[in-house]
Amino acid sequence: MSTLTRPPAVATDAPARRTSPRRAGKRGAYKGLLFMLPFLIGFLATYVLPIAYAFGQSLHEKKSSGIGFGPTKVVFTGFANFSAILSDDTFWASVLRTLLFGGVQIVVMLGISLLLALLLDGVAARAVRFFRAGLLVPYVIPGVVATLIWLFLYSPTASPILDVADRAGAHFTFFGGLNTYLSLGNLLTWQGIGFNMILISASLQALPRELYEAARLDGAKEWRIAWSIKVPNITGILVLTGMFSLIGRLQLFAEPLFLRYVAPESISTNFTPMLEIFDRAFKTGDYQYAAAESLVLAVVTGILAFVFYRVTNRKMS
Repeated sequence: MSTLTRPPAVATDAPARRTSPRRAGKRGAYKGLLFMLPFLIGFLATYVLPIAYAFGQSLHEKKSSGIGFGPTKVVFTGFANFSAILSDDTFWASVLRTLLFGGVQIVVMLGISLLLALLLDGVAARAVRFFRAGLLVPYVIPGVVATLIWLFLYSPTASPILDVADRAGAHFTFFGGLNTYLSLGNLLTWQGIGFNMILISASLQALPRELYEAARLDGAKEWRIAWSIKVPNITGILVLTGMFSLIGRLQLFAEPLFLRYVAPESISTNFTPMLEIFDRAFKTGDYQYAAAESLVLAVVTGILAFVFYRVTNRKMS
C-alpha cells in the first residue's frame, strides 16, 4: 500500500510586520486633526476670518475727491485710524465710564450671588434644586427679551411701578443722572445673579464636608464657617466670574441700546464703547474707523482681563 506523503511544512516563524512608533504617532496625529477639523473650520470662519477682515478694513479710510463734494473712495492709510483713536476722547471716555460702572455693578452682583450661594449651601437638597431653578430663570431669558420687560417697567408712561408710586404721592423717574446707572445696573444684576450663583454654589458643593464638621466641633458658628472656611476656598471661582463679568461689561450693547429709546437724553450714542462703535459704523458710515475701534477694544479687554486675573490671584493666594 502506498502512503501519501505531505509536502514539507513551511516555516511560519517569521517575525510579524510591526508599525514603527513614529508612523503610529503620525496616524494618531492625523486622526486627532480630523477629529478637531469641524471645530477648526468653525473657529476660522467665526473668529479668525472676521478679525482679519476687520484688521484689513482698519487700515483704510474713506476720502472724498476735490473739496469734499466728489465721490468717496476707500484708500489705504496704514495705521492712521489707530493713531486717531489714541487721541479720541469720546471713545476713551466711554471705556472709562463703562469700567467705573462695572466696578460697582460687578461687586454688587457677585456679592448677592455669593450670599445666595452660601444660604443655599445649608438648605436641603430638594429645596436647593427648586431655588436654583428659580434663580436661574432670569439668565435663561434672552437678554433682549429681559431688556424689553424692564423697558416696560421703566417706561415713564406705562410703568406700573411709577403708577403705584404716583398714587402714593411719590414722584420719581428711573432715568436722569445717577438713576440711569442704577436702572441699568439693576437690569444687569437681575440677569447675572442666577448664573454666577450656580457657579459659586457648585464650588461650595465640591468642598469636603469634614472641614465644616471639624469647625462645628471647635464651636464655630455658621457665619464663621462661611467667612473663614467656605469663602477662602472658592476664591478661584470668584476671580473667574469677576473676569467674565468685566469682559461682559466692556461688551455692553443691547441693554443700553434699548433703554436709549426711552431715555435718549440720559443714554447717549457713546454711552458704552460698543454703542460708539455701532453708531460710527451704521449711522455715520465710517466702517473703517469702527473696525479699528473694535480691535482696540478687544486688545484693551484682553489686557484688563489678564491684569485683573493676575492681581486678584496674587492677592487671594
